Amino acid sequence: MDSLTKHDPYADALPPIEKYQAMYNEAKSIRGISLWQDAWRRLRRDWVSMTALSFLVLLALAAIFTPLFPLQSPREQDLANRLALPPEFHSTTKRANADGEKETVPVSLKLKHLEGEEFDRRVSELWTDPTGFDKLLLNTRLLIFGDYCLPSLCGTDLLGRDLLSRLFYGARVSLIVGLVATLVSLIIGVSYGAIAGYSGGMVDDFMMRVVDIMYSVPFIFLVLFLITILSEDDVKQWLESYGISRIVILYIVIGAVYWLTMARVVRGQIISLKNEQFVDAARTVGASGLRIVFLHLVPNVMSIVIVYLTLTIPAVMLFEAFLSFLGLGVEAPAVSWGVLAEEGLKVITPVKIYWWLVVFPALALASTLYSLNFLGDGLRDALDPRMKNR
Repeated sequence: MDSLTKHDPYADALPPIEKYQAMYNEAKSIRGISLWQDAWRRLRRDWVSMTALSFLVLLALAAIFTPLFPLQSPREQDLANRLALPPEFHSTTKRANADGEKETVPVSLKLKHLEGEEFDRRVSELWTDPTGFDKLLLNTRLLIFGDYCLPSLCGTDLLGRDLLSRLFYGARVSLIVGLVATLVSLIIGVSYGAIAGYSGGMVDDFMMRVVDIMYSVPFIFLVLFLITILSEDDVKQWLESYGISRIVILYIVIGAVYWLTMARVVRGQIISLKNEQFVDAARTVGASGLRIVFLHLVPNVMSIVIVYLTLTIPAVMLFEAFLSFLGLGVEAPAVSWGVLAEEGLKVITPVKIYWWLVVFPALALASTLYSLNFLGDGLRDALDPRMKNR
């Protein structure tokens, strides 16, 4: 045996145990990362996308915690200081002093000495029946700031209402409309497109012809028609008896129109994936068609869906602003950025232009739309495997 081993040509090629241990340690130190981890790492390198993401996060937090800030009431009218310029920082009611002269006093909520039902009634007047969460934030705000309110840094409107406060509260409605309507389109579009793409054949043809027919109908006129019909007094009272308000109708109608492109995008991706090996493996172990679609195929197209969502949200928000501009969107006393822009346009005359009533709502809307588009571009590049090493 010794002679055989001595003359074995492969004996000297066998590496020692130390070499195996070094290779094992090196392999153990290497850790793979998922698609989402790699995408987040690349997204952080894009300062434009990160700036947009930071702005959107701050905007969302500001919208959620708006009642916590020392803002004036978005509803209370102060006709003594209507259409006040922003640089004048009116803060605002004027009263006569001991000498009979007018003096400006700070705006106050006038809640400090109210209790019980009177307190609740005053709060409802100032904030349009706030929710329990809003009341909690308002009570916290009263503990921190008392009755103090910020001056009208963005001026006042035709009825003397603080524009800064209405911008903050309008952000809540505009963002919620954009998110909820986009979520409706996501659920309908992804489900419809995934089922059509996986089924194939006559089912796919029929489902896509339905989409083509709906595409041929001008969706703006369709939405206007639906909202007009649902806003009729009889229909409106019937819907309100079930707790469905006009803003809920707005969510559903806009979302029910914007799912068509989502369905086409998802269908194309599902068709390219349904013959892959992981789908055959799932089918081999007895997985049902719905399980394969929603647990195996849909998660693999979520990267594209998320990118498309970041481009759909600004389109939905812009469409809501357009409907509110026409008077078919959010109803008073609720307020959105589109409502504010529409109110600002009403007071623009050849004699005088009250620029702040249009500039600030338009600036808020434009900043949000630009941020969403920049974030969508960054996500598209971060989730594209072809740009991994660029």
